[in-house]
Amino acid sequence: MRNLISIEDVSPDGWDALYSLCREIIDRPGDYVDACRGKVLAALFYEPSTRTNFSFQSAMLRLGGSVFGFAEPNATSAAKGETLADTVRVAGSYADAIVLRSPLEGAALAASLYSELPLINAGDGGHHHPTQTLTDMTTIARLRGGIGGMTIGICGDLRYGRTVHSLILALSKFRDITYYLISPPELRTPDYVLARLRGEGAVFFEVSDLHRTLPELDVLYMTRIQRERFGDPAEYDRLRGTYVLRRDALDAARRDMLIMHPLPRLEEIAPDVDGDPRAVYFEQARYGMYIRMALLLTLTRLGREPAAPVRTAAQNGGAVCPNPSCVTRAETYLPQLSREDARTPGRLYCEYCDGEIK
Repeated sequence: MRNLISIEDVSPDGWDALYSLCREIIDRPGDYVDACRGKVLAALFYEPSTRTNFSFQSAMLRLGGSVFGFAEPNATSAAKGETLADTVRVAGSYADAIVLRSPLEGAALAASLYSELPLINAGDGGHHHPTQTLTDMTTIARLRGGIGGMTIGICGDLRYGRTVHSLILALSKFRDITYYLISPPELRTPDYVLARLRGEGAVFFEVSDLHRTLPELDVLYMTRIQRERFGDPAEYDRLRGTYVLRRDALDAARRDMLIMHPLPRLEEIAPDVDGDPRAVYFEQARYGMYIRMALLLTLTRLGREPAAPVRTAAQNGGAVCPNPSCVTRAETYLPQLSREDARTPGRLYCEYCDGEIK
């Protein structure tokens, strides 16, 4: 693995190696205080972030490295119209790795086409968030002793929730996992994610009732309804309070169930849940720093490598991705790249955002 664009870039062996290194860092942090001394991370955040940005910065600093970047693109040349490709090439002149967050789906893949350095996707719109998934996997593995052999309920915004999409794709590589996908019909899981579960022969149920599902779960993964992903504010207001987990509802849940959340939360987990020993979302955030330390230590060792020539010819007969949130709609110089999915012959999907190209 050179770039982490999607959780698909992490093979089972790659996960084992990252998690093994993460455990060593957790257990012997003093051994790693100078592991990245002299290394520099470029943190390019085109979208607001607290945990992801802070955890990457703290991870690099704890390894003895340094960080530069921005959390407000309007204070950079992006406000003058500088392309993502040029920003990445310039930042790459000063760093040893790049971490990128963008509201545009497929932005990390697009940036990687122009980067000579390892590039890490810190979230691209409602698409993917692979380092949050590594955080989630670390939390489950550390607190349950392993990832397979469980029943997980994933609740809330399953349509736009990039953490959800990445988590399901990652867990699909493990055996004996049952999924309860809990959402209102308007926010159901995208077809490309469900296709993966079907292709793996996984057992999953799409349901809308959280409380009836609680007794079945080993892990409950709550998510917020995301205002920033809705084009219609009225739709957001109608759906925002669909799920609220309160302490009294946990009487029906297993005593060792884990309650997880990628954060930030709004009203979907009431404050009275925080004192329950099953609530591990703040512990989860700390594990995110450790697994990012393992990731940065691994990728900053790879060095600089010339970017491959960017394909400029249309790969899909000239069709344009119709997704208004796709990076190709904003960065119009990008080649229109697509792929066919063997499970849906005759259909084209955008390589950047996974949306179907009509």
